[in-house]
Amino acid sequence: MALSNGVTMLLPEAHIESVQSVMPFKITDPRPARQVLAADPVGLGIFQQCLHILLYYTKAIQEDSGWLHAGWIKESLSRALLEQPLFAGRLRTSDGGELEIVANDSGIRLVETRTPMTMAEFLSYKDSTEDTEDKLVFWKTIDEQSPQYSPLFYVQVTYFQCGGRSVGISCSVLLADLLFKENFLKKWANIHHNLLSDKCLPATPFYNFPHVENSGKSCKNIFVSIPSKKCGKTMIFNVAAEKADSENDDALQLCVEEAESKFGFGKLFVKINISSCSAIKVENFQKEGLAKPKLSRIAEADWDDFGAKEVEFREGNKPATVSYWFGFISGGLVMAVPSSADQEGASVIVTVPN
Repeated sequence: MALSNGVTMLLPEAHIESVQSVMPFKITDPRPARQVLAADPVGLGIFQQCLHILLYYTKAIQEDSGWLHAGWIKESLSRALLEQPLFAGRLRTSDGGELEIVANDSGIRLVETRTPMTMAEFLSYKDSTEDTEDKLVFWKTIDEQSPQYSPLFYVQVTYFQCGGRSVGISCSVLLADLLFKENFLKKWANIHHNLLSDKCLPATPFYNFPHVENSGKSCKNIFVSIPSKKCGKTMIFNVAAEKADSENDDALQLCVEEAESKFGFGKLFVKINISSCSAIKVENFQKEGLAKPKLSRIAEADWDDFGAKEVEFREGNKPATVSYWFGFISGGLVMAVPSSADQEGASVIVTVPN
């Protein structure tokens, strides 16, 4: 934080209190799979690239307990994974030699951290200093040699000194569309709220361990997050159904041109094409050589259209603010996310590197 005399204050490190695995509440059977079509997985960056969503919450009620809140989060998250078990799956090489994500119930990672700062202090620091929020999300890149051992989804819950909390989501780009199309965060929050409202449930969740004392030793040396800084600026567009053809790059080209006119030119863009829930194609997006698109101007949208600002884990406690960014984007990213079943068209997300 820049002080009046020009001195810069270093951001205190968040203290890792626990790292847990969260599996779906029931065994997934049958196990859905998503084929990943990529000619050069390493060169395209699919083992590193991720989407972060960071939600900040003020203290909900006076008697709210951090341990209790984390326990309910784990319990509700295990139920939410029944809705989308691919988040708890792993990337592997199929018998045919192709990459695929299989919902094998290996689990996501839930990380609890604590910071000596208040939320107001942190947000003030964030507004004056770039690359601050990567402390509130946890991400480890997928192992290129043995991807079957690497989680594809992380949740970091950070407790602020004032009683506020942040919930940081880190998701592989290979599954990021499911966060939006399936509205996973809102479904999870609804499950969480319903659990807290169920008078038949015990006062404390199954995953609550208040009797365990904090030794003061951090898990940081064992569990190391790879900083995922905000390496680009993003624009979002709404594309009509008749223009959202996965085999037609005209709409994508127009969206990229709009973003580049605002943020500057990217290098080699990576295109993520989701033709269905069972297949995703990742390839280089060749802007050069494409004919000038003859489409009318595409409507600009916003991150808020995806609904994260309405996610309430406690009734009436909406996020004070929400941040989104993609990590490990080098040349640029363009992704077409199909709309939900009750809507038409698609959302096109374009990130131009800094």
